[in-house]
Amino acid sequence: MDLYTINTGYFKLDGGAMFGVVPKSIWNKLNPADDNNMCSWALRCLLIEDGDRLILIDNGMGDKQDAKFFGHYHLHGNDSLDGSLALHGFNRSDITDVFLTHLHFDHCGGSIIRQGDKLAPAFPNAVYWSNADHWQWATQPNDREKASFLKENILPIQESGQLQFAEVPHASKTGRPGSTGFTENISIRFVSGHTDKMMLPQISYKGRTLVYMADLLPSVAHIPIPYIMAYDMFPLTSLQEKKSFLQEAVEGDYLLFFEHDKDYECCSLQLTDKGIRQKDCFKLAEL
Repeated sequence: MDLYTINTGYFKLDGGAMFGVVPKSIWNKLNPADDNNMCSWALRCLLIEDGDRLILIDNGMGDKQDAKFFGHYHLHGNDSLDGSLALHGFNRSDITDVFLTHLHFDHCGGSIIRQGDKLAPAFPNAVYWSNADHWQWATQPNDREKASFLKENILPIQESGQLQFAEVPHASKTGRPGSTGFTENISIRFVSGHTDKMMLPQISYKGRTLVYMADLLPSVAHIPIPYIMAYDMFPLTSLQEKKSFLQEAVEGDYLLFFEHDKDYECCSLQLTDKGIRQKDCFKLAEL
């Protein structure tokens, strides 16, 4: 099995929203804001070559929205989905599976493209993976979250006939989120603090466990327990999920892969006198 980092660009979000109750005097040292209080964040995806399957984890924001939309999120940088795939010798048609951690626009916007006046799957030969609980949550959204669930990113997936649902497990008796198998080397963790039934791929790779963190831990700066985004639907659930995961991760010597950290792709963990913190930060290719 081989893993490849797929960078699709950078965008900007309000720093206060990204760090929740943490004061700007603290978080601004971690990810300095511009004059509009906006910080840059990565749109970093993961490509997994596993046997005869080529699995893309998330796919960024896409480019089909209008200028007003991108005026809010300030997509920038020289990276693109197609360019990053090509760097590793692949193109969209090679993808066999598109694994969507959740259906917020910055994670699934590249799923669908415009072809003239029609919307079509960007990956014509792929199965698109979500789960039934999250799909219902996204297609019948609450008023607070509906701006993140864009119909043009979501409904054409189902209309294409390429959508499949991963099984959602029963809650674990240990209090830790349930998990289910996806491939021989990949299992799916389910967490629901950020949004209902977000899926985190947990990958066995080179004798280590690597977890794709999506929005449970958007960046290295979010490792401290109170650093929870204002975007999270259920912040106390996020807090408990983070505590449980980080304890398991430090005990199991897991490696973390970050979707939104503008500087760091991966890190290991260590226990310090301030709690669990990052140990070594590195690029995936260095593993």
